[in-house]
Amino acid sequence: MSFLRRSGLLVLAGLAAGGFAVYRLEQPYRNFQGETFVEFPHGTGTGGIADALVKAGVVRSRWDFLLARFASRTRVLQAGEYRFDRAASPMEVVRRIERGDVFYYELVVPEGKNLFDIAAASEQLGLFAASSFLEAARDPAPIRDLDPQAPTLEGYLFPDTYKLSRHTTPDRLCRLMTGKFRDAWRSLHTTADVHRTVTLASLVEKEGKLAGERPRIAAVFENRLRIGMKLDCDPTTIYAALLQQNYRGVIYRSNLESEHPYNTYRHAGLPPGPIANPGLASIRAVLAPSDSDSLYFVARADGSGGHEFSSNIAAHESAVERYRRALRK
Repeated sequence: MSFLRRSGLLVLAGLAAGGFAVYRLEQPYRNFQGETFVEFPHGTGTGGIADALVKAGVVRSRWDFLLARFASRTRVLQAGEYRFDRAASPMEVVRRIERGDVFYYELVVPEGKNLFDIAAASEQLGLFAASSFLEAARDPAPIRDLDPQAPTLEGYLFPDTYKLSRHTTPDRLCRLMTGKFRDAWRSLHTTADVHRTVTLASLVEKEGKLAGERPRIAAVFENRLRIGMKLDCDPTTIYAALLQQNYRGVIYRSNLESEHPYNTYRHAGLPPGPIANPGLASIRAVLAPSDSDSLYFVARADGSGGHEFSSNIAAHESAVERYRRALRK
């Protein structure tokens, strides 16, 4: 066989082998068994990542992954936990790890949610049992230095979207959320009493659906507190019922007559602590309430979420009657 012929055969063999390798690197692994999680701690080398993927049944062999990594090598491989729920090719696996496509739960906590809401949302995501979160959130230790009066972490579980790993514990989540609150509070550059401010802001958050009304609602509460008038805040009555585990979806006369310390229909002044977790807008409203002499407000029946404000009982009763007539229509 001539030299040229042998050389040609070698080139063809090389091209064939290369083509097969490229084909193999783009083919999903047929023996993938189903959903699996693989975690790569910081500092894990390419070989260690390859071995972990083989052990988890994500790729056929370490050489498949190493070859795919060599063929790609566009970015650094990212540490973290990855979820594989379908068969993937070695190249696809490499691209995911280069992108840092790590697995996380996304817990969305809107303004005004209380610790019971957060517990339920955590359980629904599959993070942990609601009871586990409630147990952690009832311990005020993570915020005690900032608010020695805090009965629980209610009010300090700052509303935000949290990206959480499967290993996040209730204690860890509470510390993340209270850490967010600390950052938010520092951004306000205020010397106001944190306990009073956050407690009152939680009432404003639950009552004020429209951002523009919150300073005026804060003014109503401040005016009542100044003259010793009960706040008569429905959300505090609901929260008292939640704490007593007897809330039935609506407020009953028995709730209004409850002697629970959070029921502001029975007790003057602020409740012992926040009733929900307010956002910055409601906290700012308490720090800078409107210049208003209003003592009352009642919802408008137009579905806008707005309120009608009054400075005396006669005007308020007229507003309430207008609200009831509108509802009857």
